[in-house]
Amino acid sequence: MEFLQGQRLETTVAVAVAVVAVAAGAAYLFLRSRKPRGCLDPENFREFKLVEKRQLSHNVAKFKFALPTPTSVLGLPIGQHISCRGQDAAGEEVIKPYTPTTLDSDLGHFEFVIKMYPQGRMSHHFREMKVGDYMSVKGPKGRFKYQPGQVRAFGMIAGGSGITPMFQVTRAILENPEDNTKIHLIYANVAYDDILLKEDLDSMAKNYPDRFKIYYVLNQPPEIWDGGVGFVSKEMIQAHCPAPAADIQVLRCGPPPMNKAMAAHLDELGYTKEMQFQF
Repeated sequence: MEFLQGQRLETTVAVAVAVVAVAAGAAYLFLRSRKPRGCLDPENFREFKLVEKRQLSHNVAKFKFALPTPTSVLGLPIGQHISCRGQDAAGEEVIKPYTPTTLDSDLGHFEFVIKMYPQGRMSHHFREMKVGDYMSVKGPKGRFKYQPGQVRAFGMIAGGSGITPMFQVTRAILENPEDNTKIHLIYANVAYDDILLKEDLDSMAKNYPDRFKIYYVLNQPPEIWDGGVGFVSKEMIQAHCPAPAADIQVLRCGPPPMNKAMAAHLDELGYTKEMQFQF
């Protein structure tokens, strides 16, 4: 009898240990697979503290904002943007969309690279911001939804600060070893000093030569220049973007006149509406 009771006790303990082990394993897998909750609210503005402001040129600066904890993520889907609220020079409220240059793999913070225009209403707010100030942010917003491998290749045509969504999408693709999408970027500006994120873009082109190609175009190039000159032309698109096909897409983002001209070029070159997307 004592022997049987001892066996029952051992069996009960073994079962209990097994149940605890299975539960612990399931909890570990659940926590590992669960995505961290983002800090954005699509309906309400939330405040984020400016922790670093670094001037990159006379009218361009990088702004770094802290998230609630060092492991927090912003929670912004690839290719989407957020609305920032500030005050213009007259003290009136202004809201404008911006795309961070960081991804959710950058924990605890998010960053903007902002070109500040003399008459820009939101530019005034960014220009006046000091470390310790708070920015009101709402999102995510945007129609673009990216899934790894959704196309064989992206063509990208960007002008000025329109590089930021392209940069975000490019980073996400290149930093994902499971994503083999190829990227062909045409980036247009007035002068050499207007090129945003050039060091980062050149670094990506060097590190991923088979997956990322970039072609710079300037209206006012320096004396020694091996890129394009003038406005982005149909010939430039033919030479530096993937040809029309069902498994490619051309993204464009720039000033309204440029977007309109690029849409006309793409139409004439045979890119269907499904092959085009404008941020």
